[in-house]
Parts: sequence; C-alpha cells; structure tokens
Amino acid sequence: MKRISLVLAACALSAACSPRQPEEPAAASPEAAAMAGGHGQMGAGMSAAAPGDSVATQGYKSSMNTMMEEMPAFTGDADIDFMKQMRGHHVAAVSMARVELAQGKDAQARSLAQEVIAAQEREITLIDAWLAQKGAGAAPTG
Repeated sequence: MKRISLVLAACALSAACSPRQPEEPAAASPEAAAMAGGHGQMGAGMSAAAPGDSVATQGYKSSMNTMMEEMPAFTGDADIDFMKQMRGHHVAAVSMARVELAQGKDAQARSLAQEVIAAQEREITLIDAWLAQKGAGAAPTG
C-alpha cells in the first residue's frame, strides 16, 4: 500500500509540474506560441531565487529549474515521450528528496524522501534500459 501511495504522489507531482499542451494551433495565442517548441516556461519566475529563501527552498527551486531546462523535446512518439518526460520528473524528485534529507527534520518526511530516492532511481534504471532497447538515444543524466 505504501508503494502505491508513493507512485500516486509521484504521478500527482508529475501532473502538477507538467505544462499543459495548447489545444489550438501555436499561432492562436502568445501562450501557445511560447509553448510550441517544448515545455515553454512553466510559471516563469515561479522558481526564481528570492532574497531570504532558505537553503531548502533554494534546493527545491534549483531542482525544478534544472528539470525544466533539461527536459527533452517531444518526438511525437507517445511511448518515447512518456518515458523521457517521466525520467526528467523522476530525476527532479530524487533531487528534491535529497534536499529533504539534507535540510528536513521531520522523521516521516525524511523517511518518504528515502523511499522516493530508492523507487525513482530504480525506475530511472528501467526507463534508461527501455530507451536503450528502443534506440531512443541517451536521456539526460540529471
């Protein structure tokens, strides 16, 4: 049951962090045009450093910014795109969990962070093997 909860939490994070695809052609709106080449700028400024950010907040923002900067372009192949995009989210989840281990104090949050690292690293390995088998090219190392 704990593993299912972890997977659901990861899926929720993935969905919350993923920009929405425009339903109209790219030229229909400035927002759609900005998204046309890839991920656009997920909440531009959302993860910008701010004076007074704690070390943990700086780490979380860095994780999110790195994830969005390193996300690969969409290929049009649903399976390959899914695997590559999920890999990027998994790498960010591991990075955020490491910030929790370094800065967090709550035993339950730290325990979940350890579980996230183990589960996501295992899945990254599976994704990398699948991508290699499909000849989909190397994913970013993150």
